[in-house]
Amino acid sequence: MPASSLATARKKTVGTKQTLKALEKGLAKTVFVALDAEQHVIRPLIQMCHDKNIPVVQIDFMKDLGKACGIEVGCAAAAVIE
Repeated sequence: MPASSLATARKKTVGTKQTLKALEKGLAKTVFVALDAEQHVIRPLIQMCHDKNIPVVQIDFMKDLGKACGIEVGCAAAAVIE
């Protein structure tokens, strides 16, 4: 699933905290993480996705992930909810 699917998603989370909450509630369908984000920030997300069998899409740069989310700053993580 390419990052462009974030732009067209009807519901999504933007940011690590919101994405983690969506994972805990069982709402996240696909999670996107930026590879240049600090590992201690994204590691818990990746582990939870692995535990719950939720696909993780890796994006090279936070700036690109932020742009795909429709924001003008970098983003470490995002998820498609619907």
